Amino acid sequence: MKFIHTADIHLDSPLCGLASYQNAPTQALRGASRAAFTRLIDAAIDEAVDFMVIAGDLYDGNWRDYNTGHFFVREMGRLNQAGIPVYLLYGNHDAESEMTRRLTLPANVHLFDSRKPVTHKIDALRVALHGRSFKEAATTENLALSYPAPVAGWLNIGVLHTALEGYAAHARYAPCSVQELQAKGYDYWALGHVHEHAVLSESPWVVFPGNLQGRHIREAGPRGAVLVTASEAGIQSVERLIVDVLRWERLHVDVSAAADLPAVVALVGQALEALLLAQTGHWPLALRVSLVGRTPVHGALFGLEAQVREELLAQAAALGGDRLWIEKLRLETTPALDSEQISARADAIADLQALLAEVPQDADFMRSLAEDLQQLTAKVPLELIAALPEFTAIRAGDVAAIVAGVTPALLAQLAYVAVAQQAAISLADRLPAGRGG
Repeated sequence: MKFIHTADIHLDSPLCGLASYQNAPTQALRGASRAAFTRLIDAAIDEAVDFMVIAGDLYDGNWRDYNTGHFFVREMGRLNQAGIPVYLLYGNHDAESEMTRRLTLPANVHLFDSRKPVTHKIDALRVALHGRSFKEAATTENLALSYPAPVAGWLNIGVLHTALEGYAAHARYAPCSVQELQAKGYDYWALGHVHEHAVLSESPWVVFPGNLQGRHIREAGPRGAVLVTASEAGIQSVERLIVDVLRWERLHVDVSAAADLPAVVALVGQALEALLLAQTGHWPLALRVSLVGRTPVHGALFGLEAQVREELLAQAAALGGDRLWIEKLRLETTPALDSEQISARADAIADLQALLAEVPQDADFMRSLAEDLQQLTAKVPLELIAALPEFTAIRAGDVAAIVAGVTPALLAQLAYVAVAQQAAISLADRLPAGRGG
């Protein structure tokens, strides 16, 4: 016997702020949740699974129109024609309180009630599925405590949308512990709500399949469902079933060896090429690139994030065509010289570092700086303020961290310029007369 356990599909989830991203593959991103779900249905039919379990958050809240519902009904109809039943539990995003639109579902779709736990039995397989849907989105009671006792001699599956305990990144809906689930006596717990794949126990199996399709950089890496194989002896295997159609990845590029911007671009190009070669499929990649390392080029990069991103977009287009998109660039390099090494220099850079070190103690200057920056942020769009923590600090009048963060980059920038100027002067001095100008 085989079944698919999936959750957190979030059909037609809106991709907030997508329009602000240059060259974003908008259509691919917007259609990714549907395309991944279609791939899941294809896999269910190809594998001839005996049933499918959806453990909550099929939808992403109330539909904008009926198109989302029509799409789901169509895919369920495909499973119905293949003789595959579906056991559907609603989570916080598709709780009864969240949805004002509904459609009649095909006969193969069996819902878990939201008023109390119910048990669906598959007599031919001797399988019992126990679960309870969310009535209210903010369900904070321990639903698992009221789930019924296992059916003796049958394979018992608990279906639950829960944050469990310890998942701080997720709202604490239907909280419970792994120990409480283990004590219930079921063979398998089909969980939803946490978007990362996790097997928390194998005796019994307690599994989060993760969400079906990554929607942003915080959902990086492979995404999909799980394929479970069982026999009269119990659960035999739990395998990941990867169905995502677009993948988010983080790429860290060490530019310690780079001496200038072209060298940085070349290193990133090599990293992008290696990433493409390592892929086992041909899905598009949305990348967040972080430049790291202690490097003399740190100063040259100061304030050039937009320009460097354009260079990386060009590299991505040349290497991957439509397969690579740079979602964001992070400049996380550090200066080649630390503060002690700069202090040991007897030049204007060392003097400036000493001056900047005293700035946070100058209350009048810090107050004036805060006022100037607050006037600047008053003209910035709200979505940009929300995206950058520095703007929140400025609005609160806290600019000390900004001064501390900018100081190393500013010093590195000035040192880099000074070295470049000195190199130009030395070259001019070595040129024959009349060639230096």
